[in-house]
Amino acid sequence: MVHGEYVTMINDFKHILVTGAAGFIGFFLSKRLLEDGFQVTGIDNLNDYYDVRLKESRLNLLKEYSDFTFHKTDIADEEALSSIFKAADIDVVVNLAAQAGVRYSIENPQAYIQSNLQGFGNILEQCRHHKIKHLVFASSSSVYGANTKMPFSVHDNVDHPVSLYAATKKSNELMAHAYSHLYGLPCTGLRFFTVYGPWGRPDMAYFLFVKAILSDQPIKIFNHGNMKRDFTYIDDIIEGVVRVMAKPPLPDPGWHGNTPDPSSSFAKYKIFNIGNNTPVELLSFVQTIEEALGKKANKVFLEMQPGDVEATFADIDDLANHVGFRPGTPIEDGLGRFVAWYREYYGV
Repeated sequence: MVHGEYVTMINDFKHILVTGAAGFIGFFLSKRLLEDGFQVTGIDNLNDYYDVRLKESRLNLLKEYSDFTFHKTDIADEEALSSIFKAADIDVVVNLAAQAGVRYSIENPQAYIQSNLQGFGNILEQCRHHKIKHLVFASSSSVYGANTKMPFSVHDNVDHPVSLYAATKKSNELMAHAYSHLYGLPCTGLRFFTVYGPWGRPDMAYFLFVKAILSDQPIKIFNHGNMKRDFTYIDDIIEGVVRVMAKPPLPDPGWHGNTPDPSSSFAKYKIFNIGNNTPVELLSFVQTIEEALGKKANKVFLEMQPGDVEATFADIDDLANHVGFRPGTPIEDGLGRFVAWYREYYGV
């Protein structure tokens, strides 16, 4: 079960449920777990937020593994979700299913309420009733909202979201804490910082930029390029997730209600950032894509979009101290791999 640097998986974790298994992170996590010898049950509703064919392509690769079982199910469907939990002896749940995207939450808020709130509530209920040993769930760097103190720390208050998407992710953290306190459910929330790489999401900027440049179309540069992002390569994300899975949180003996630390608790609850700890300026990011493609972009400079933030920057000291790992893939390497995959997958 040794894979790369990852050697600490607890032996009695055999069967992992991954929601959002046909999604970008869910696909890579499921593949990694299957390669490490685990039994994986995947759930995904295969919605059309972006090209379903890409999700199906990922899923077809997972179906090649004999220990993979897939259910086309929406986590907001309580009855269907319950039947899956009843039929399988699941040890750990990794909830990656969610309606993603900041800007789409402005156009279609109901989708976020259904998936990210109702759906996550259903996941918590099933974990509670089936005595799940560890629930790991996706949060987001978006929860930092109006915060401007850099780098973003899990010890800071995050009560000022600037999008409904961010608000739902913060809500997930609060809901998980309540379940951890009330029912003893070990819960770890992971705030992902701008995940990118092969097989990525077509609605993400890097994907859109590559597609537009290769098609001789202009790319949109928001806030006139005055933006920074802590881009995190997919392999680093997966390494962080599997290491966290192996260490269910314990109550923090130093936690006190007079000075409540948002990242830990008297309950079995923990929050971590997973980011590259190296913000990249947007125009530098575009230049790296241009160099990987060997082609210049036609840039259109625009104002900041509603719900967006100027910068993200992850403080990952807590993650490193907890699991002994720090993401560190250079942006040049990660984007180079994405461009190579894009050219092969789309034949361009």
